[in-house]
Amino acid sequence: METHENRLKRLHMRSIRRGIKEMDIILGRFAETGLRDLPEAELALYDTLLSENDHDLYQWVSGQQPSPPRYLALLSRIAELNRIAVSK
Repeated sequence: METHENRLKRLHMRSIRRGIKEMDIILGRFAETGLRDLPEAELALYDTLLSENDHDLYQWVSGQQPSPPRYLALLSRIAELNRIAVSK
């Protein structure tokens, strides 16, 4: 059984080692600041989200394509966090 701390480390690693650099940055920033705040159900959803294709993820988080409804709240959070981080 994976401990909570190991799960966070694994999700962080998967967030910063993506297929495209843009997603490394976007998801890495979220993983560094937002993962610890997620309840267990959202951590499970984030884990599933990381299995999606990077090009799809980029289009969803950037608003170029509509995201699947199950990811909408999580992707909105990721996008907002990155807008705040970019504007600083």
